[in-house]
Amino acid sequence: MYEIWLAMNIVYEIALDLWPALLPLLLVWLAVLLINRQRLGQVAWTTLLALVALVGVMAVLALPSLTKPSLVDMGDWVDWAFLLAMAAGFGVAAAVFLWPVLAMRKR
Repeated sequence: MYEIWLAMNIVYEIALDLWPALLPLLLVWLAVLLINRQRLGQVAWTTLLALVALVGVMAVLALPSLTKPSLVDMGDWVDWAFLLAMAAGFGVAAAVFLWPVLAMRKR
């Protein structure tokens, strides 16, 4: 249980350092959402789920090499849980940011 709290604390501390970069990104995303609010419902959920799956699989394969271990070094269940959680987070973030872009293409 200690590893989970430690990882959550690390994520929180990283987010504190990155908020100046995340704030403009959030504002741009909100502006694009407001511009396309009428067409957001027209985006197919299957497209978004396929995007989540694609980015998630790419993240599962890329994240271990970006942090210097390999998939062979993933021995503990906590390692796999965090890898899958990070991959799912990348997939959901990609879908959230590309949802208004896909709605813009519906013109």
